[in-house]
Amino acid sequence: MRITTAGAGIAAVALVAVLAGCGDGRADTDDGRLSSEELQGRWWTWASTEPAATNPVADEDGSACGRNQPEDVWFLAGTFGTRAERACAVPEGVPLAFPLVNMFGTPAECAEFMATAEGSAVLDGEKADVDAHRAEAVDIRSGVGNPVTGTDGSFTAHGCGLWVQLPALEPGEHSLTIRGRSGGFSVGVDYTLTVDAA
Repeated sequence: MRITTAGAGIAAVALVAVLAGCGDGRADTDDGRLSSEELQGRWWTWASTEPAATNPVADEDGSACGRNQPEDVWFLAGTFGTRAERACAVPEGVPLAFPLVNMFGTPAECAEFMATAEGSAVLDGEKADVDAHRAEAVDIRSGVGNPVTGTDGSFTAHGCGLWVQLPALEPGEHSLTIRGRSGGFSVGVDYTLTVDAA
Protein backbone atom coordinates (compact mmCIF):
# COMPACT_ATOMS: atom_id res chain seq x y z
CA MET A 1 0.00 0.00 0.00
CA ARG A 2 1.21 3.48 -0.80
CA ILE A 3 -0.16 6.41 1.16
CA THR A 4 0.48 10.09 0.53
CA THR A 5 -1.00 12.87 2.59
CA ALA A 6 -1.28 16.42 1.33
CA GLY A 7 -1.87 19.51 3.43
CA ALA A 8 -3.64 19.53 6.75
CA GLY A 9 -6.57 17.49 5.47
CA ILE A 10 -6.55 13.96 4.19
CA ALA A 11 -5.73 13.57 0.54
CA ALA A 12 -4.49 10.02 0.75
CA VAL A 13 -3.66 7.71 -2.05
CA ALA A 14 -3.71 4.17 -0.76
CA LEU A 15 -3.26 1.13 -2.92
CA VAL A 16 -4.37 -2.18 -1.55
CA ALA A 17 -5.22 -5.49 -3.15
CA VAL A 18 -8.69 -7.02 -0.02
CA LEU A 19 -15.59 -3.86 8.82
CA ALA A 20 -16.30 -3.77 11.87
CA GLY A 21 -19.94 -3.08 12.56
CA CYS A 22 -20.03 -0.29 10.01
CA GLY A 23 -22.76 0.54 7.57
CA ASP A 24 -26.17 -0.93 8.05
CA GLY A 25 -25.30 -4.36 6.67
CA ARG A 26 -27.64 -4.08 3.72
CA ALA A 27 -27.05 -5.36 0.23
CA ASP A 28 -27.74 -2.47 -2.10
CA THR A 29 -28.17 -4.18 -5.46
CA ASP A 30 -30.86 -6.44 -6.88
CA ASP A 31 -28.54 -9.47 -6.91
CA GLY A 32 -27.67 -9.12 -3.20
CA ARG A 33 -24.24 -7.61 -3.82
CA LEU A 34 -23.15 -4.46 -2.05
CA SER A 35 -23.31 -1.20 -3.97
CA SER A 36 -20.03 0.50 -4.85
CA GLU A 37 -20.42 3.09 -2.09
CA GLU A 38 -21.34 0.51 0.56
CA LEU A 39 -18.65 -1.96 -0.51
CA GLN A 40 -15.81 0.54 -0.59
CA GLY A 41 -16.79 2.52 2.49
CA ARG A 42 -17.25 -0.57 4.60
CA TRP A 43 -14.08 -2.26 3.36
CA TRP A 44 -11.90 0.82 3.96
CA THR A 45 -13.38 1.17 7.44
CA TRP A 46 -12.74 -2.51 8.16
CA ALA A 47 -9.17 -2.32 6.86
CA SER A 48 -8.35 0.86 8.79
CA THR A 49 -9.90 -0.20 12.10
CA GLU A 50 -7.01 -2.40 13.24
CA PRO A 51 -3.57 -1.23 14.41
CA ALA A 52 -0.46 -2.44 12.60
CA ALA A 53 0.08 -5.58 14.73
CA THR A 54 -3.33 -7.04 13.87
CA ASN A 55 -4.12 -5.27 10.60
CA PRO A 56 -5.41 -7.61 7.85
CA VAL A 57 -3.51 -5.73 5.13
CA ALA A 58 -0.21 -6.16 7.00
CA ASP A 59 -1.05 -9.81 7.83
CA GLU A 60 1.63 -12.21 6.58
CA ASP A 61 -0.01 -15.58 7.26
CA GLY A 62 -3.77 -15.11 7.67
CA SER A 63 -3.80 -14.90 11.45
CA ALA A 64 -5.54 -11.48 11.29
CA CYS A 65 -8.07 -12.22 8.55
CA GLY A 66 -10.92 -12.76 11.01
CA ARG A 67 -10.45 -9.44 12.82
CA ASN A 68 -13.64 -7.36 13.14
CA GLN A 69 -15.48 -9.11 10.31
CA PRO A 70 -19.14 -8.09 9.87
CA GLU A 71 -21.85 -10.75 9.89
CA ASP A 72 -23.16 -10.26 6.35
CA VAL A 73 -19.94 -10.27 4.30
CA TRP A 74 -16.39 -11.57 4.75
CA PHE A 75 -13.70 -9.12 3.66
CA LEU A 76 -10.29 -10.13 2.39
CA ALA A 77 -7.28 -7.85 2.08
CA GLY A 78 -4.34 -7.41 -0.22
CA THR A 79 -0.98 -6.10 0.91
CA PHE A 80 1.03 -2.89 1.07
CA GLY A 81 2.78 -3.85 -2.18
CA THR A 82 4.29 -7.20 -1.26
CA ARG A 83 3.38 -10.85 -1.74
CA ALA A 84 1.72 -12.91 0.98
CA GLU A 85 0.40 -16.42 1.57
CA ARG A 86 -2.51 -16.60 3.97
CA ALA A 87 -4.65 -19.38 5.41
CA CYS A 88 -8.06 -18.30 6.69
CA ALA A 89 -11.12 -19.97 8.13
CA VAL A 90 -14.25 -18.51 6.50
CA PRO A 91 -17.77 -19.00 7.86
CA GLU A 92 -20.32 -20.94 5.84
CA GLY A 93 -23.10 -18.99 4.16
CA VAL A 94 -21.33 -15.61 4.04
CA PRO A 95 -20.32 -13.95 0.73
CA LEU A 96 -16.80 -12.64 0.19
CA ALA A 97 -15.65 -9.23 -1.04
CA PHE A 98 -12.18 -7.85 -1.73
CA PRO A 99 -10.19 -5.51 -3.95
CA LEU A 100 -7.55 -6.61 -6.42
CA VAL A 101 -6.03 -3.17 -6.21
CA ASN A 102 -7.66 -0.02 -4.84
CA MET A 103 -7.11 3.46 -3.48
CA PHE A 104 -8.84 6.48 -2.05
CA GLY A 105 -8.08 10.10 -2.78
CA THR A 106 -9.43 12.78 -5.11
CA PRO A 107 -11.39 12.16 -8.32
CA ALA A 108 -8.31 13.17 -10.33
CA GLU A 109 -6.11 10.70 -8.42
CA CYS A 110 -8.68 7.98 -8.99
CA ALA A 111 -8.78 8.70 -12.73
CA GLU A 112 -5.00 8.43 -12.97
CA PHE A 113 -4.97 5.27 -10.88
CA MET A 114 -7.72 3.54 -12.85
CA ALA A 115 -6.07 4.33 -16.20
CA THR A 116 -3.49 1.60 -15.52
CA ALA A 117 -5.32 -0.62 -13.01
CA GLU A 118 -5.48 -4.31 -13.88
CA GLY A 119 -5.81 -7.55 -12.03
CA SER A 120 -7.43 -10.92 -11.61
CA ALA A 121 -8.83 -13.26 -9.00
CA VAL A 122 -8.80 -17.02 -9.52
CA LEU A 123 -10.92 -19.18 -7.22
CA ASP A 124 -10.30 -22.94 -7.43
CA GLY A 125 -8.90 -22.55 -10.94
CA GLU A 126 -11.73 -20.36 -12.26
CA LYS A 127 -11.42 -16.64 -12.97
CA ALA A 128 -13.84 -14.48 -11.00
CA ASP A 129 -15.74 -11.51 -12.42
CA VAL A 130 -14.05 -8.19 -11.67
CA ASP A 131 -15.90 -4.88 -11.25
CA ALA A 132 -14.24 -1.51 -11.85
CA HIS A 133 -15.36 1.19 -9.40
CA ARG A 134 -14.38 4.75 -10.29
CA ALA A 135 -14.24 7.75 -7.93
CA GLU A 136 -17.16 6.91 -5.66
CA ALA A 137 -17.54 9.19 -2.61
CA VAL A 138 -17.21 6.98 0.47
CA ASP A 139 -17.27 7.55 4.23
CA ILE A 140 -14.34 6.01 6.11
CA ARG A 141 -13.89 5.58 9.86
CA SER A 142 -10.36 4.79 10.98
CA GLY A 143 -8.91 3.55 14.26
CA VAL A 144 -5.91 4.79 16.19
CA GLY A 145 -2.55 3.44 15.04
CA ASN A 146 -3.78 1.88 11.82
CA PRO A 147 -1.27 1.63 8.94
CA VAL A 148 -3.92 1.98 6.21
CA THR A 149 -4.98 5.62 6.49
CA GLY A 150 -2.32 6.76 8.93
CA THR A 151 -4.89 8.72 10.92
CA ASP A 152 -7.90 8.10 13.12
CA GLY A 153 -11.38 9.53 12.89
CA SER A 154 -14.02 9.86 10.18
CA PHE A 155 -13.64 11.44 6.77
CA THR A 156 -15.02 11.29 3.24
CA ALA A 157 -12.83 10.50 0.23
CA HIS A 158 -13.24 9.09 -3.26
CA GLY A 159 -12.67 5.35 -3.51
CA CYS A 160 -11.84 3.46 -6.67
CA GLY A 161 -10.33 0.18 -7.76
CA LEU A 162 -10.94 -3.29 -9.11
CA TRP A 163 -13.23 -5.32 -6.87
CA VAL A 164 -14.59 -8.85 -6.63
CA GLN A 165 -17.72 -10.02 -4.81
CA LEU A 166 -18.21 -13.78 -4.51
CA PRO A 167 -21.18 -15.78 -3.27
CA ALA A 168 -20.73 -17.88 -0.14
CA LEU A 169 -18.29 -20.73 -0.64
CA GLU A 170 -19.21 -24.39 -0.26
CA PRO A 171 -17.77 -26.21 2.77
CA GLY A 172 -14.23 -27.45 2.23
CA GLU A 173 -10.88 -26.00 1.24
CA HIS A 174 -10.55 -23.42 -1.53
CA SER A 175 -7.63 -21.68 -3.19
CA LEU A 176 -7.88 -18.00 -4.11
CA THR A 177 -5.20 -16.11 -5.98
CA ILE A 178 -5.39 -12.30 -6.02
CA ARG A 179 -3.22 -10.23 -8.35
CA GLY A 180 -3.51 -6.50 -8.94
CA ARG A 181 -1.45 -3.61 -10.20
CA SER A 182 -1.59 0.04 -11.14
CA GLY A 183 1.42 1.91 -12.43
CA GLY A 184 4.49 0.63 -10.59
CA PHE A 185 2.51 -0.75 -7.63
CA SER A 186 1.55 -4.43 -7.52
CA VAL A 187 -0.09 -6.78 -5.05
CA GLY A 188 -0.24 -10.56 -4.82
CA VAL A 189 -1.93 -12.78 -2.24
CA ASP A 190 -2.40 -16.55 -2.29
CA TYR A 191 -5.20 -17.54 0.05
CA THR A 192 -6.14 -20.97 1.34
CA LEU A 193 -9.72 -20.57 2.53
CA THR A 194 -11.32 -23.25 4.68
CA VAL A 195 -15.09 -23.27 5.11
CA ASP A 196 -16.42 -25.52 7.86
CA ALA A 197 -19.98 -26.77 7.59
CA ALA A 198 -22.24 -25.16 10.20
